[in-house]
Amino acid sequence: MADNRNRSGHVLVWEQADMASDEGILPTKRFGTRHYTVFMLFLGMANAYVMRTNMSVAIVAMVNQTAIEKDSEVFDDECPDTDYGDDTHDSGQDGEFIWSTSMQGYILSSFFYGYVITQIPFGLLAKRYGAMRFLGWGMLLNSVFAFVVPVAARQGGAGWLIAVRFIQGLGEGPIVPCTHAMLAKWIPPNERSRVGSIVYSGAQFGTVISMPLSGLLADHGFDGGWPSIFYVFGIIGTVWSIAFLLTCYEDPVSHPRIREDEKKYIQQSLWGNASVHIPPIPWMSIAKSMPFYAILLAHLGQNYGYETLMTELPTYMKQVLRFSIKTNGVLSALPYLAMWLFSIVVGWVADWMLTSGRFNHTWTRKISNSIGQYGPAIALIVASFTGCSRALTVAILTIGVGLNGGIYAGFKINHLDITPRYAGVLMAFTNCSANLAGLLAPIAAGNIIEGKPTIAQWRIVFVIAACVYLFTATFYNVFASGARQFWDDPENDEPQKPSIEAPAMHSEVNGSNVGSNGTTVATLTHRNVNEQSS
Repeated sequence: MADNRNRSGHVLVWEQADMASDEGILPTKRFGTRHYTVFMLFLGMANAYVMRTNMSVAIVAMVNQTAIEKDSEVFDDECPDTDYGDDTHDSGQDGEFIWSTSMQGYILSSFFYGYVITQIPFGLLAKRYGAMRFLGWGMLLNSVFAFVVPVAARQGGAGWLIAVRFIQGLGEGPIVPCTHAMLAKWIPPNERSRVGSIVYSGAQFGTVISMPLSGLLADHGFDGGWPSIFYVFGIIGTVWSIAFLLTCYEDPVSHPRIREDEKKYIQQSLWGNASVHIPPIPWMSIAKSMPFYAILLAHLGQNYGYETLMTELPTYMKQVLRFSIKTNGVLSALPYLAMWLFSIVVGWVADWMLTSGRFNHTWTRKISNSIGQYGPAIALIVASFTGCSRALTVAILTIGVGLNGGIYAGFKINHLDITPRYAGVLMAFTNCSANLAGLLAPIAAGNIIEGKPTIAQWRIVFVIAACVYLFTATFYNVFASGARQFWDDPENDEPQKPSIEAPAMHSEVNGSNVGSNGTTVATLTHRNVNEQSS
């Protein structure tokens, strides 16, 4: 340990501990500050997905369906007609705007262009300046501009509406990389699976809440119905953003009211991460890291497959099976509900696997991710051979999307394992790339089935998505790791020059804390530079 005593007035003494068996540093079992932070991040993720999906419901009520010239939609005649699940009753809705189908597509996609282009910039900024304020202020911008949506549409038309939705997307850009960066600072390693699953399952929770409530507001809301969707959710998002900015903090060290035992537990389990100097991003090491590429490909495959599951299967059931799942609010929300519940269950099981000592982080991530990606792949293949069975197709859709929840305890939280200090940056890169890959799913499907939406052509769409899932999940299983990488190891940081204040930094030297199992736990202590040299 002598080599560590010449690091800019810092003594770093650590070995990764088995937190499950180190009872000496566990805080009292009650609702703590980190749990409140997790709860707020969960609500933030739910709000983000509400803002992302509410336009798809609102635009149905906004557009005058009887005044626009509809393209003749091609249906397959392999399956018999049905007298339920027909969308024709929606065609009589007379909204305020006459927007073509292509214009509606531009409006719906404008949000995502703003969302994608801010991923990497905010990931880098969060690493340099902290994540909490970017997340809070970004969501506040998103929420405030929700109030502008009705005004922009009515006063400025589609052009202004597209601009406002683009700005909302810009504001939501920080949500994923900044959430990841905060989880890296707040959550001990053996709690990451369940906490990550809870936080990111807020996406499905938000969707489950948004779809039926948006439909209800569109039919019975104030100011003409559809504007109330943006007013109501804008108020909710604004309240959350202000509460988050006022009550949440960047890390345990900066929180003024956290209990001392909880702060010690978090810091020690993260190897003193909150107090360690974070050096420049090791780009070359990351570029050569196979565990990073395993996460990246898994993320790419997830978004491509998920978009196929959630956007193309309903179209398949409408064009081929003559049954639209979107006409039934319960059925349309059921896959999201299944994924939300299953992801939480898998998260708890994954953390039990770690604390039991039977599995390490690497195997836990691979097993969870295999469920989350092989499951939907099998569901897609089976769905392509179900023929004209409507009930079976709906069941497969629900099961496939439900099993997909395993990814939250798999690759989705794996960034925090391999690099706690740069998790937000890596998530920004993988999430940006994955969202771009997700845009390819409807494009590919559209080209394959254009003019001939037969069961055979749709089978090609499903098998391609399944193969993407299978390949990326297998690549992840071969190259993924749950171990902290050498390029994020504080022991390998370049020595820093002592700061001017370093000689004045005195504190009691605690040495290493040894748990009940004899394992040395990460601590960070400060010594006078002169004492170190002696």
